[in-house]
Amino acid sequence: MMNSLVAWVRNQSRHGPPGKRLARFVGRSWAHLTYAVQVEPTWLEVNRHDVPITDLPAAFAGLRIVQMSDFHLGQHVSPAYLQEAVDLAHHQNPDVIVLTGDFIHKGFQHVQRMARILGQLRSPLGVFAVLGNHDFSVRNALGIRRHPHLHRAVAGALTQHGIRVLQNETHVLERGTDRLYLTGVEDLWSRVCDPERAFAGLIDSVPRIVLAHNPCTVEQLNGQRCDLMLSGHTHGGQINLPRLGRITLGPKGRQFAAGFYQHGSSLLYVNKGVGFGFRVRFGVRPEVAVFTLLPR
Repeated sequence: MMNSLVAWVRNQSRHGPPGKRLARFVGRSWAHLTYAVQVEPTWLEVNRHDVPITDLPAAFAGLRIVQMSDFHLGQHVSPAYLQEAVDLAHHQNPDVIVLTGDFIHKGFQHVQRMARILGQLRSPLGVFAVLGNHDFSVRNALGIRRHPHLHRAVAGALTQHGIRVLQNETHVLERGTDRLYLTGVEDLWSRVCDPERAFAGLIDSVPRIVLAHNPCTVEQLNGQRCDLMLSGHTHGGQINLPRLGRITLGPKGRQFAAGFYQHGSSLLYVNKGVGFGFRVRFGVRPEVAVFTLLPR
């Protein structure tokens, strides 16, 4: 088939300028497709951001948080690539590492391998995670689970390898007498997402970093303090075409597609993810995000 296509393009190019234009178009398109499938899906980038935080305690000024999301270890995302992401995260000298869900793509087969690789992550204040919809084996907002106990296997494997999984709960980061809340909320589609439980008993004057796989969770906070929410889920759409935009995302997905958003008093960051559901990325490189907290 490929030989026939090449022969056809060459034949068209012999028939004057229109044929040459067509040949150039096909050549550019083929180059773009090759790049989108072979290069960009595993071309990790590091995105660094300074984030001013109101009431940030002096002990946490300059705190460096490294975030990774959406690993999707499975048939298309290799352990070697996941290891590359782990190594890149370590090179950022994090004080704390957070992982915002979708650790495996589907089923139980890759759970232990994923946990062994991510279990290599280390930082002075710990490594924390929340689960994503794929970890709950949920593919849409209806919340129907194909494997009802998959989330337990994922959470158990991560915990076994030293990663604290936050399930509608808060961990208190401490430096001396200063405190910073790190709150994890269950996935929005899991039917067990409970921000009120996660925030229960917290002191309003202490800043809060919130982990939630689905960025739309920011709409469910009901006025609770959230200085910075770190999410994933969208993969940035994986494709972002000139003039056409993020063609794989619907209106809801485009609302919080990638990067920073202000929602009320909360600052939201949507990570483009490490892995992918289908092996195509164009204009949406996978990322390791680094946040440095600064006093406001």
